[in-house]
Amino acid sequence: MNRLLVVSNRLPVTIEGAGNSQQVRTSSGGLVSALKPIIQRFGGCWIGSAEDPNAETWLDAFAESEGFHLSPLFLRPGLRHDYYNGFCNEILWPLFHDLQSRCNFEARYWHAYAEANAQFAQAVVSRASKHDIIWVHDYHLMLQGNLLNQNFDRKHLAYFHHVPFPPADVFEKLPWRKNILEGLLGFGLIGFQSSRDRHNFVASVRRILPEAALTRKQGTLAIVKDSAKTIIGTFPIGIDFEDFSRTALAPKVVEEVRSIRKRLKGCRLVLGVDRLDYTKGIGERIKGFAALLERYPGLHGSVVLMQFAIPSRQSICEYKRLREDLEQLISSVNSRFGREGWVPIQYRNRHLSRAELVAFYCAADVALITPVKDGMNLVCKEFCASRVDESGILILSEFAGAAHQLKTGAVLVNPYDAEGIANALYHAFEMDQRDISRRMRRMRNVVRGYDVFAWCSDLLGSLGTPTAIPGEKLTSSAESETEPSQGSDAAIEANGL
Repeated sequence: MNRLLVVSNRLPVTIEGAGNSQQVRTSSGGLVSALKPIIQRFGGCWIGSAEDPNAETWLDAFAESEGFHLSPLFLRPGLRHDYYNGFCNEILWPLFHDLQSRCNFEARYWHAYAEANAQFAQAVVSRASKHDIIWVHDYHLMLQGNLLNQNFDRKHLAYFHHVPFPPADVFEKLPWRKNILEGLLGFGLIGFQSSRDRHNFVASVRRILPEAALTRKQGTLAIVKDSAKTIIGTFPIGIDFEDFSRTALAPKVVEEVRSIRKRLKGCRLVLGVDRLDYTKGIGERIKGFAALLERYPGLHGSVVLMQFAIPSRQSICEYKRLREDLEQLISSVNSRFGREGWVPIQYRNRHLSRAELVAFYCAADVALITPVKDGMNLVCKEFCASRVDESGILILSEFAGAAHQLKTGAVLVNPYDAEGIANALYHAFEMDQRDISRRMRRMRNVVRGYDVFAWCSDLLGSLGTPTAIPGEKLTSSAESETEPSQGSDAAIEANGL
C-alpha cells in the first residue's frame, strides 16, 4: 500500500503554554477534523508549518500517540508574515470569497508566497519517496504541483481546494493569475468542493491559458497542457459520521446535554458555531436574530442564541476589528431586548472540545449556519451526524457549499436577508415534529452515505494509482457526467437528496 503524505499550511495541532508546561492538542477546523482519521488509517505523515522550533519534542510525542508522523517546517517570521498574513489572507482569501474589494495586491506578498511554496516543496522532497501519494491542501500551496512534478510522478500528486474558486472575471484580477494556474496544473488531480467551483476553474484556465485543452474520456474531465494531463473532479468533503454519532451517545455527552438544557430554563436554543471570520456571516446572523425578536415579541424570554466564535488569525488587525464589531453588535442587541434573567445572545470566543461541541449540537433546537460564502462548511454536517435522535432543525445559508447536498432537509436562507432569517427561525419553532424528523433523516443519510472515507477513496482513487482506505471499499473515480460518483453534485441532484 502506498504511504500518504498530507501537506498543508499548518500542522494539525496547536501548541499552548511555554517551556515545560507546553501542551499539544488537535487543532479545530474542518481540514483537521476531516483528514485526521484518514492519515491515522494510512499511518502516514503530515507536513506543515510550525512557529516554535523548540516544540519539536512535544510534536514527536503527540504524533506517536496519534498514530502518524508530524514533519514541521519553520519559516522565518518575516517570510511567514508576508506569505500567510499577506498573500494568503489579504489577497487570496477575500478574492476567492468574491470580496475583492478587501484585497491588498502587494508585490512583496507574491514573492513571499513563491518562496514559502519553494520551502514547502523542499520539505516534501526530503521526506517523501517516489512511491508515496502526496496530497496537498488548499490555496496556501497552489504552486506545489509545478515544484513537485520535477521529482515525482504527477500521478502521485493530488490537490484539494477547500475554499470556493471564484468566477473567471474575479480570478483574473489577480496579477499572478497565470503563475497560480500553471502551478495547479502541475498536479495529476485537482479536486473541488462543487461543480460550480470546478466550472469557475475551467473557465479561468480557458481565459488565461488558451493553449490548454479540455478533454473528456469515459466521463472524466481533464485539462492537457504541454502534453501533461490534470484530472479535474468534484468531491464534496465529508466527515467521520460514525465518530460523531458515537460521541453523541457517550454518557458524559448525554449528561452535558441535560446540563445545558437545565441552564437554559426551558428556552429554545439556537446554536451558531464558526471560526471567527468575516466570511462566516456571524454579524448577518446576529441581525437576523435581532429581527426575529423585533417581529415576534412573544418569543422574548423563551429563545436564546448561543454563538461560539472560535479564535482565528488573531494577529491580523482586520480580525481583531471583526471581534470588536461583533461584541459591540451583540451588546447592542442584548441591551435592546434583554431583561432580568434572560440574555438573548450568549457569545463565547473560545475553543470547544469535541465532547463539548457535540453536546451543544445535541442540545440545540436549531443550528443557524449563515456563511456569506463557504467552500463546504462541515459544521452543518457535524450537527446532522450528532443528531442520533433525528431531531433538530438546520437553517443553512444557500451560499454554503453543503447547501446543495443538504437542500431537501435544511431550511435554506440568504444570509443578507435579516427578515428571511427571522421568518425561517419562527417557522422552525412552529414545525411539526414528524417533518423535523423526516428532514433530519434525509440529511443524516446523505452525510452517512458520503463520509470522509468515501471522499478520500473517491479523490485518491481518481489519481489512477491503486489507493484505497484500509478497511474501506473504493468508490468510483472522478466525477462522470453520465455515471457520476456518489459524491458528485450531479448524483446528489439526480437522487433528489
